[in-house]
Amino acid sequence: MHAIEKILAKAAGKKSVATGEIVNCKVDMAGINDLYLQTIRSFYEMGGKKVHDPKKIVVFLDHYAPASTIMQADNQKQFREFCWDQGIDLLMDVDQGVCHQIMADKGLVYPGQVLVITDSHTTIHGAFGAFGTGVGATDLAIIMVTGQLWFRIPEIIRINLEGTLSPGVYAKDVILKVIGSLGADYGVYRAVEFTGPVLKQLSISERMALCNMTTELGAKTAYIQPDEITLAFLKEKVIHDYEIFTTDPGYQYAAEHTFDVTGMTPQIAAPHSVDNVAPIAQFVGTPVNQAFLGTCTGGRTDDLAIAAKILAGKKINPHTRFIVVPASKNVLLEAMANGTMKTLVEAGATFVTPGCAACLGTHEGMLGAGETCITASSRNFPGRMGSTKANIYLGSPASVAAAALNGKIVDPTEYLK
Repeated sequence: MHAIEKILAKAAGKKSVATGEIVNCKVDMAGINDLYLQTIRSFYEMGGKKVHDPKKIVVFLDHYAPASTIMQADNQKQFREFCWDQGIDLLMDVDQGVCHQIMADKGLVYPGQVLVITDSHTTIHGAFGAFGTGVGATDLAIIMVTGQLWFRIPEIIRINLEGTLSPGVYAKDVILKVIGSLGADYGVYRAVEFTGPVLKQLSISERMALCNMTTELGAKTAYIQPDEITLAFLKEKVIHDYEIFTTDPGYQYAAEHTFDVTGMTPQIAAPHSVDNVAPIAQFVGTPVNQAFLGTCTGGRTDDLAIAAKILAGKKINPHTRFIVVPASKNVLLEAMANGTMKTLVEAGATFVTPGCAACLGTHEGMLGAGETCITASSRNFPGRMGSTKANIYLGSPASVAAAALNGKIVDPTEYLK
């Protein structure tokens, strides 16, 4: 079996599972964000009175952090009251940041875990050797009532990354290249495992960016086999016991793809699809009204540091807004402590509350009709960050920072050699 199958087999109390099989699994941790008040409604509609295990539920007030409408404020009020009534101590209020980064910061994600959150980018937790997947309100309510959920064992795709990354080229560029090559629907209800020597060049932060964006392939989950880089992170953070699963020799993947990143240049996903990808050279000179750095895809400490390296001692273009959204409170505190925040603010950046911000198109950096944004976030669909008549380009944190500096898309590698 594959390591993912072993994780699900253990959670289902079975010795083995096979592709396509439907199993009921115990869920180690379930998370709800503030978009999904329906989860609470469904919990009560199912006859729920007390959640199955309050220690295994996390509530994140991250998408509307802080609330910018009466409806959002009321949603968050109901979530807080539900947590207090149910004895759910893991309430992550509007000061904490994006659900996925909080899970990592607080040591709540670990190898072998079955983690389910009402957020499609829960695939990000494959960076830790966990089975992470997103679900809707009804499925999450079932977990709150029973502690379990059904899964169909997915086909598993292997993406092997060979070669050496050039300076100024990052995990975001690699995953955009993969998505552009395979297509946005390639991974529907499939799992994606990353392997290959390039992983040794990637920090946990970069691995999180890789796994996060497998959602844009349609993937059910993602996976990176834990190694010494993972273990070093876990030693600092994780508060749970865990088991590391490995894939059996000779396991047959549903498909395998190899990408050689040697000589690869920064990549851009152009409007209005994540798989509309080409080398950045095709977009050099495109004016941008806003550069957006942050959230669960590109708002970690390393990402902000890359931007600070490019912008140190400089000023952003006067015709461009530079919005920075730390992925979590921890990231914000680290940026304050190491001087990154000061560097970026002096360059002209606007810091907003740790969380999702304009990534989901509700507040803190919305786009007007006819405006163009380059963002380190995950999606560029029409209306994703405001007006349906705005244009969104996806790139790495380096590409975002370089565009903020110049007021147009440029190749960031010259700033990072």
